[in-house]
Amino acid sequence: MGEFAFYGYALAAALFVGLTVLLLTSWRGRLSGGLLLAATTATALWAALAALQAGFRAVPVDLLWGLEAARDLAWLLFLFRLLQPFADGNPGYRAVLGYVRLASLVLGLALVASLVGEEWLASHLRGEALSTEFRLIGHLLYAVLGMALVEQLFRNTPSEHRWGIKYLCFGLGTMFVYDFYLYTDALLFHQLDVSIWSARGAVMVMIAPLLAVSAARNPRWSLPVFLSRRMVFHTTTLFSAGIYMLLMALAGYYIKVYGGAWGTALQIAFLAGAVMVLVALLFSGQMRARVKVFLNKHFFNYQYDYRDEWLRLIGLLSGKKTDKPLQERVIWALGEIVESEGGLLWQCGEDGHCRWVARFNHPEVELPELDERDPLLAFLLQRHWIVNLDEYVDDPSVYEGMTLPAWLAQVRDPWLVVPLIYDERVRGFVILKQPRAPQTINWESMDLLKTAGMQAASYLTLHQAAEALAEARQFEGFNRLSAFVMHDLKNLIAQLSLVAKNAAKHKHNPEFIDDAVRTIENAVGKMNRLMAQLKTAGISGDSRRVELVEALQHLVETRRGSRPEPVFRSEVESLAVLAEPDRLSSVIGHIVQNAQDATPAEGRVEVRLRRSGDQAIVEISDNGSGMDEDFVRNRLFRPFDSTKGLTGMGIGAYECREFVRTLGGQVEVESAPGRGTRFTIFIPRAGD
Repeated sequence: MGEFAFYGYALAAALFVGLTVLLLTSWRGRLSGGLLLAATTATALWAALAALQAGFRAVPVDLLWGLEAARDLAWLLFLFRLLQPFADGNPGYRAVLGYVRLASLVLGLALVASLVGEEWLASHLRGEALSTEFRLIGHLLYAVLGMALVEQLFRNTPSEHRWGIKYLCFGLGTMFVYDFYLYTDALLFHQLDVSIWSARGAVMVMIAPLLAVSAARNPRWSLPVFLSRRMVFHTTTLFSAGIYMLLMALAGYYIKVYGGAWGTALQIAFLAGAVMVLVALLFSGQMRARVKVFLNKHFFNYQYDYRDEWLRLIGLLSGKKTDKPLQERVIWALGEIVESEGGLLWQCGEDGHCRWVARFNHPEVELPELDERDPLLAFLLQRHWIVNLDEYVDDPSVYEGMTLPAWLAQVRDPWLVVPLIYDERVRGFVILKQPRAPQTINWESMDLLKTAGMQAASYLTLHQAAEALAEARQFEGFNRLSAFVMHDLKNLIAQLSLVAKNAAKHKHNPEFIDDAVRTIENAVGKMNRLMAQLKTAGISGDSRRVELVEALQHLVETRRGSRPEPVFRSEVESLAVLAEPDRLSSVIGHIVQNAQDATPAEGRVEVRLRRSGDQAIVEISDNGSGMDEDFVRNRLFRPFDSTKGLTGMGIGAYECREFVRTLGGQVEVESAPGRGTRFTIFIPRAGD
């Protein structure tokens, strides 16, 4: 073990000597570089003496203790220098940084004095063992302070600049954590563990290259860092936890010493209880709130870190952090700003009435709907103020005669009433419960709450608009379905009317009777399918293989009762597509009917079928009135836009295009006034 310790410390000394030489050759007289140079020099001397002590026992132990204190103090002063930009523009933090630096120097002097006046210290601390423990406690405090400073430096350096200091933080963090482990173990067992102390040299060997990399990346040690409230909070928590555990360890030691036969058991029970208390405090929302209020009040010019507050607000309102309903997220987001744990939300409608719609961390209550006569709502509508109910109790005149409504007694621990203002209108309001920790609400809190309330109101307004739009789309879908069905019914009525019109004339003709029966059966079947579509709110059925030659022949036959009679021509004997048969027949029938309506009785309407590659092509052409280019481009496929007046619904062409698109096809139109129109429908053919 002695040889391992010797080689470890000797190699560490050599590495730190080399690092010191490199720093000395590149030093330009800057204070940061000088402090780093002093720290590496002290570390090199300390490692060299530790190697001599491990290998030859040739170094006084007091000298080794003193050099270690000098090493720790030098690294702490270097870290203090890197943290100095935190104090710019912040007198409170500058003062705290100065006090901690002074305490570090005093602790260093106390450690050196304990070595010089060891006999006096031993006589006043009732023995040499306690004087040794005083040194262990001092070095343990240095380790705790070093960990806190390293964590603070790393946390608050912007991510784009951390590449320059991350190895410094890893190296010094490892050194101070290892020292914390070494001296905590020594305090518990009243002596340094030989194995831990021997491995310390090897650990320093691994640390030296990390420090060298950071030194190479930062020749001037000018780090663009900023002071983060979150960092201060976490660092304060970590440092306080370390001090707490140190005090508990000392108390546990004295319990063991003076506890008699039960001393060891009492010590273990005491330390377990101390850990439980620490964990409970760390997870206490009230304790965290009190610490935040204390730090914001005493260490910062402004009460809030607006960047963090805004990011947290947007994160909650947008639902990134939780899947709770938006109304509950609004209460949560506003409450987090002032450490309130919950509340209630009212939303106002277009009729001016406000309804209670959500609660967060508040029991279920029965609250009335509010109108403009309610005194609290009337005040909010008129003033747009945040109402501090504690302030109202102390001085009601601030709110110019406003009276509290009776229903407010049902709200648990009401504190602040925050209006939700959007577009200069009050869209609702939130009543927040009392905070976790007592705090003063000043102009800064009011401005931030009011701004956050405006942002929340915009989210609520957009949410209401989205819900209204979704509802309108549902009605639009049903109305569109109804229009399609009515359009089909109109065509069926036309067919049946034609049968009724010709019945008196041809009722004794067997062929007419057979054709009329087929027409009626076809109409009944289509009407049954339309009823089924209305019940299921769908406009299409299941797709299946449709033989286009047969379907188009049948379609043309059914349209021959109107003039001009359509003519069907096919260039193929068989051609199939995948589609819903009735819908396909209906949409093509609409186009044929439109062609007949636009063409005089002596004109021409032709339906052609051909194949091109994997496409089935249906052409419906006529030599009727035609359409101009502007109408085809801007109006032909617009639903409910018809040139037929009250007799047309304007959805035939639109329905045809939308249905063909669902099949993977397309519709093309060629037309000119006085020259007729040609619809070309492309549909993917079904495989063989």
